Amino acid sequence: MDGLNRIPEVRVRAAARLHAGFLDLNGDLGRRFGSIGITLDRPATVVRVRHAEALSVAGPSAERARRCVERLCETEGFSRRVELTVEEAIPEHAGLGSGTQMDLAVSTALSLLNGRPATARDLARKVERGARSGIGLGAFQQGGVLLDGGRGPGDDPPPVIARADFPEDWRLLLVMHDDDVRGLHGTAEVDAFRRLPPFPAEKAAHLCRLMLMVALPALAERDVNRFGGVIGELQRTVGDHFAPAQGGRFTSPLVADAIGWLESEGIPGVGQSSWGPTGFAIVGGAAEAERLADAARCRWAGEPLKFLVCRGSNTGASIEGADLGAVTV
Repeated sequence: MDGLNRIPEVRVRAAARLHAGFLDLNGDLGRRFGSIGITLDRPATVVRVRHAEALSVAGPSAERARRCVERLCETEGFSRRVELTVEEAIPEHAGLGSGTQMDLAVSTALSLLNGRPATARDLARKVERGARSGIGLGAFQQGGVLLDGGRGPGDDPPPVIARADFPEDWRLLLVMHDDDVRGLHGTAEVDAFRRLPPFPAEKAAHLCRLMLMVALPALAERDVNRFGGVIGELQRTVGDHFAPAQGGRFTSPLVADAIGWLESEGIPGVGQSSWGPTGFAIVGGAAEAERLADAARCRWAGEPLKFLVCRGSNTGASIEGADLGAVTV
């Protein structure tokens, strides 16, 4: 522990994730939600913390990071004499898991700097992450394609019950809204869930069967069309259920147009991540993904859309410390 206390600096990189949909919004079996998600290689949140004379926080999403630091200093007794720099930040409220990754990155860095290492799951409890989905925590811990088992009767984050590598040759084409369109979050998100109508049990059963008997086997066999087909059907079913809260199947009409075009180009695995506005397409190869991205940039030139080709990430967050070397959570 003395060695840990002498760590002068810790740097944590946590990648974004796609939340591709809930499997059981009915919950009559005792667990609710259940999520499928994919860890991305970018964008990412990168934070660096070091000892200092007084608390300072700088960089993109600095206010978010500062709130996390101050909360942990109050609840865990961590020293406020730190300098925290956010080197990169996942766009906020875009459906890419920015809040969870920031909170987990900051809390991990502070716990190590203070000589009190903790598991990511314990830290998630401390910063109250994983209220509905375990995908963000799973992405931080291990990366890959993740399936969680939904929220049970306790307060723990939902457990990851299946995990697989995202195929190296597949790509994810993100459709990102560049202006001030944001997905629901905070109290608006809580209110939206409260006002939604009951989700039919038969639809939940159908989605769970598709995930177990079609999507996961297709992923194991590297069948992008069958895997993507299930993601597309899940997205349509859940998107229509959330439509009253977000004004349609998609938060952004522009993103909806782009996703519709990608479907017309023969890509079945499309949808919106979480509350959006970010949309995505699962593409079977790098060349095809770049072709679609270039065509989309021409088609929506002058519109506030950004098209980003990503890989999946099959590792969790990375941690670098002067006395720790580089390790993976």
